[in-house]
Amino acid sequence: MLLKLKGGRVYDPANGVDGEIRDLYVRDGQIASTPAPDERIDREYDLGGRVVMAGAIDMHTHIGGGKMNIARAMLPEDHRADPVARTAITRASCGHAAPGTFATGYRYAEMGYTACFEPAILPVNARQAHLEMGDTPMVDKGGYVMLGSDDFLLRLMAAGEDQKLINDYVAWTLQATHCIGIKVVNPGGISAFKFNQRTMQLDEAHPFYGVTPRDILRVLSRAVHELGVPHPLHVHSSNLGVPGNVDTTLGTIRASEGLPIHLTHIQFHSYGTEGDRKFSSAAARVAEAVNSTPNASCDVGQVLFGQTVTASADSMSQQRNSGFANPPKYVVMDIECDAGCGVVPFKYRDRNFVNALQWAVGLEIFLLVNDPWRVFLTTDHPNGAPFTTYPHLIRLLMDRTFRNERLGLIHPDAQALTTVGSIDREYSLYEIAILTRAAPAKLLGLADLGHLAPGARADITVYRNDPDRERMFSAPEYVFKDGDVVVRDGKVVKVTWGRYHRVQPEYDHGIERRLKDHFDRYQTMRADHMRITPDEMHAFGHGADVVTHPCRR
Repeated sequence: MLLKLKGGRVYDPANGVDGEIRDLYVRDGQIASTPAPDERIDREYDLGGRVVMAGAIDMHTHIGGGKMNIARAMLPEDHRADPVARTAITRASCGHAAPGTFATGYRYAEMGYTACFEPAILPVNARQAHLEMGDTPMVDKGGYVMLGSDDFLLRLMAAGEDQKLINDYVAWTLQATHCIGIKVVNPGGISAFKFNQRTMQLDEAHPFYGVTPRDILRVLSRAVHELGVPHPLHVHSSNLGVPGNVDTTLGTIRASEGLPIHLTHIQFHSYGTEGDRKFSSAAARVAEAVNSTPNASCDVGQVLFGQTVTASADSMSQQRNSGFANPPKYVVMDIECDAGCGVVPFKYRDRNFVNALQWAVGLEIFLLVNDPWRVFLTTDHPNGAPFTTYPHLIRLLMDRTFRNERLGLIHPDAQALTTVGSIDREYSLYEIAILTRAAPAKLLGLADLGHLAPGARADITVYRNDPDRERMFSAPEYVFKDGDVVVRDGKVVKVTWGRYHRVQPEYDHGIERRLKDHFDRYQTMRADHMRITPDEMHAFGHGADVVTHPCRR
């Protein structure tokens, strides 16, 4: 079947298209070249006056894994407050801060998103995380597997083993878990927490293994680079949420030694200690570092006001924040030898000084990082806010008058300590398309997503050009997934299942003997049982395709 999408105003930054009136053609689920004059058009959509972009991509959103299941289980009030009714098309689900899998997929699609990536998959829990992601309809999905506090890696490093051996272990982990990237959370800190250590600085030696966070960042960023994995090492820095952590963040950028590095939810790592309250914005310093470091990129992790739940493998930070839980309940736990988990419900308030300044810090980073290809629109769902707040965040970035109105409502002391009100910058539709489409696809190595050139998947979002950008981005007129209309006027009209995305770098299989011995001695699971088979992956996603992206050494 050949579709024609006629006369829309197209924003396709990957191909340099900035608001041009163009026709698009779709054949067999892909963007097609202009057909021959005598070729039959099976269906035509008149998109005159509409804004057309590729389907949006959320490159950092917690949608699967053990910590989200804990969040769902401990927040029945969150479920009751935001149900999704069963219809002839959709299935019942619920949840606002920690929505179920069905609600997650429906709501993403209803905002124009067609791909989402879970940023923290524990290797021994990867099977369960993939089951959840596979049960999330409407969107393509993939995950980043966590290393950096795992016993096997830390033992290799403590023994001074060769980088090649570490590369083999990283590649084996990616193959076994079918993930698309490597994530490090508080490098070494999750492990140090098990030895009763409550903080860990960038150059502080681990109490048992003797390695530092800087060492871990160096070997993992090098491994990812030398294996040719497209997505740089995805880094949750040390000292999340701690006043003065800007120095750790700047040191983390330097620790990559010029190799590509992606700093995630960087808002939570951009704090100084100035002022009477010893808590201040260091966003300008962080933005300057990103601007001057071509190998660095970041997503923001924007705080937005309201009820949410924080869910993280960073047991150090979650234990530290447990006293602020709202409602007053939380879970902090150790898992195997390799990771931890903390779930702390939280409500961000605009009249709370710290929360208000966090809100401002995120906006400052968005507005001060010059290159929209190296800063990404996230709330670290659900840690800074639920993903359903993205349209509100987009309006804050695009509408200075609206932004300053919101600024006037926050705690007055926070207003006095932020530069948000003095920044004139307003994002354009072209730049929003970069942040939410073209740049995530490029960073992750997704050659057929995030753009609208022939050969791309026909994941297309069509918006009414509403001056109220929050309303515009909340309810697209059409969302096409693989060429099919799946959303009309902000409501799901067809349920589909997206593809999985992964990398499978090569490695020396000799590493498997050492892993077998290690798992048999120290773990509760055998190494060969941790490995997920291709048949399992296909079954997880309701028969969805599994796409392997090339690694280029």
